[in-house]
Amino acid sequence: MEFYHFTEFPWPYLPPDDEFTSMRVNLPSSVFDPKVGADLYHSYLDQHKLADELGLNCMINEHHQTATCINSSAPLSIAIAARETKNARICILGNPAANLRDPIRCAEEMAMIDNISHGRLECGFVRGVPYELFGSNCNPTETSARLWESVQLMQKAWGTHDGPFNYEGRWIHKRQVNVWPRIYQDPHPPIWMTGGSDVNHATRAIENGFTFTMFLTPADGMRKMFDGVRANLKKKGLPTPADDLFAFMPLLAVGETEEEALKYVQEVFWYVTNNKAEPQFRAPPGYVETPLYANFLSGRFSGGRTDAIRTKGMEFFRENGVAVYGTPDSVAKQLKSLYKKVGGFGHLIGMLHSGDMPFKHTAKSMKLFAEEVVPQLKDLGTVSSSLGPLKDRGTPVKAAKFNGRTAALASARDNWFKKQTKKAKAA
Repeated sequence: MEFYHFTEFPWPYLPPDDEFTSMRVNLPSSVFDPKVGADLYHSYLDQHKLADELGLNCMINEHHQTATCINSSAPLSIAIAARETKNARICILGNPAANLRDPIRCAEEMAMIDNISHGRLECGFVRGVPYELFGSNCNPTETSARLWESVQLMQKAWGTHDGPFNYEGRWIHKRQVNVWPRIYQDPHPPIWMTGGSDVNHATRAIENGFTFTMFLTPADGMRKMFDGVRANLKKKGLPTPADDLFAFMPLLAVGETEEEALKYVQEVFWYVTNNKAEPQFRAPPGYVETPLYANFLSGRFSGGRTDAIRTKGMEFFRENGVAVYGTPDSVAKQLKSLYKKVGGFGHLIGMLHSGDMPFKHTAKSMKLFAEEVVPQLKDLGTVSSSLGPLKDRGTPVKAAKFNGRTAALASARDNWFKKQTKKAKAA
């Protein structure tokens, strides 16, 4: 199993709750203090540097018009991380390729970052959260198809090295596509996609050899999704996907005592309790299925997890896997149990920081996780014996045999360079 540190670069200094209706879309930027924000950016980047020193990988994302995430340009921050880290895989999750990113510009940026990092990039693409479709003036019904068209174009651009080509898609029309620099990993970095309820989208992602990721999802929901994907692939006659094609992100906190861990996870839970948005922003028409859309508009989901934490307590979220916290041995036990409950996953993205959680608390939780939890879990699961689409991946092998995904990727990259050298000598 591979392990990633994640913070969403939050702006934690919000007005009183009754003074704003949504921290997404319409919270005025006057709330942001640049003198404070400048130091925050450095603190968040320092967290990823620390993750690298501790042997953890890094995950970075972006959002727009929201205090939940002041990282409005993930390629910029991940480029900094690529320069300041030495060993960590760096996952961008993700590029909003369906609405805010030009795919060729994105392909160029990712190629540059992949070179700066010497091939440590994991490249994720997202449909985009519904809140941000308003600012991009994007039709919600088209975002999924736009996403796939963009990703397929980028794959073609990364894999074409013999001169420009033209592209005519349904939405994208490009002339003289000729991406410089050339991508470091061949044929391209591992690709990630996210999802929540669409099993067909998840199936398509894994069929293409992409890692499929779920965020803050109860174990029952993860099991339903993962089982649905595996069943769909079996119907298609495709091999069983290795665990490294599934990923999950819970809220995560590790303390020396249960009391300390509870304090830390309550700080991380800021993301849930303060992440409020009006119903019309959460579900623009056509973004989700009609029954789910009706529930949003009725206000059925308006409280959501915020109400649950007030009525059921943090233990409720630990029981369903949304939050994982406790002493190192307790956290390791919870994650092993969660792995079994959902049928396996190969990447754990730990949201180890949120809100105004002090750096020293985040650092201590990260250190305990890296030094005392990871050794108990690193050999858990299976990894792909090769790269590429699922049909080409062969039989999954135990993670311990390959020493994780990083080693597998390094092996595949070395084999590719050997082939290129052989071709050059033959020519």
